[in-house]
Amino acid sequence: MSNDIHYTVFDTAIGHCGIGWRVDAPATIAAFQLPEATAEATEARMRRWTHGTPAEPPAPILDIIDRVCRHLNGASDDFLDIDLSYAGVGDFERRVYEHSRTILPGATSTYGDIAKALGQPGAARAVGQALGRNPLALIVPCHRVLAAGQQPGGFSAPGGRWTKAKLLNIERAILTLDF
Repeated sequence: MSNDIHYTVFDTAIGHCGIGWRVDAPATIAAFQLPEATAEATEARMRRWTHGTPAEPPAPILDIIDRVCRHLNGASDDFLDIDLSYAGVGDFERRVYEHSRTILPGATSTYGDIAKALGQPGAARAVGQALGRNPLALIVPCHRVLAAGQQPGGFSAPGGRWTKAKLLNIERAILTLDF
């Protein structure tokens, strides 16, 4: 990420999220952060992650923020129409993220299923690692990807697997998670 990113932190039903957008393309999301313990911690993470500057969001970003807030209140949104910046993301990660975006709210997939869909059936661990570095969490729904046997697997967002379960519950995903 570079300083051509602006970001803001906003309140949602699950805490303060952060969103970063490209200055030269103000409707293109460059980063999304799920809540840290406090708004200040989320803001600090956005600053470190994007190397950007805080700013008032332009109208297209305000619209996305509104959609995120509604989604986290239970009004399902797939976010597929949102333009994303994959600057600094490798080809494999980009393919994982783009495939993950096709997993609709309420549905899940596995790391292995994504690896197979990408034509690399032995790459389940690499898929998990790519999703662990996902700079666009929620918009690229890494929380919808589970380990083998429908187990939660890891989740690098604050709160870990509990946050993953919370997001899946909001989306009314039907699964049995064994924590």
